[in-house]
Amino acid sequence: MEDRFKITDEELIQRFQAGEEEAFEEIVHRYANRLMNFAYRFVLDREEAEDIVQDTFLKVYQNRHAYREIAKFSTWIYTITGNLAKTILRKRRSRKLTYFSRMAPEEKEIDFPSTEHPPHDNLERQVEAQLIQKAVVNLPEHFRTVIILRDIQELSYEEISNIIAAPLGTVKSRINRARLRLQEELEQLRQK
Repeated sequence: MEDRFKITDEELIQRFQAGEEEAFEEIVHRYANRLMNFAYRFVLDREEAEDIVQDTFLKVYQNRHAYREIAKFSTWIYTITGNLAKTILRKRRSRKLTYFSRMAPEEKEIDFPSTEHPPHDNLERQVEAQLIQKAVVNLPEHFRTVIILRDIQELSYEEISNIIAAPLGTVKSRINRARLRLQEELEQLRQK
């Protein structure tokens, strides 16, 4: 395969649809970490997030011919992952299980790259990161989705609009309301 960075996602899926298996491998390479991060922020369970990502790639593999270049490929694959994550959350609610309490402490933290600050600064940052993660989890699902897609995954408003099937104005409004709600959640958590 020629330089993989010159090939767009849409060209890759077209090649895969034409039977080129290496194109699928490149799709997995490009999206595995991003989708893992996305799924984990929904379910806060590493094993479940890994299952969601594996299921996403399985669905992409099995349904490769269902993709049409009406939307960006990234929109299609994030939609699949988001739907699988939401299914897990619905199942959890019906079983009333709390996986967060079963997680090891290191799994509850958000990993930030080291910037060699004094240990005191690192501790403060870790505490703040945990507060933010907890505040995001406390958001209603429709707010959590747009916050993760925009502020963590850094997708465009247009991509988010396609993923959640909502008009652009609704997406922008929901993101603004979600950010306000996130600030409120953070303030409440800091007061505890």
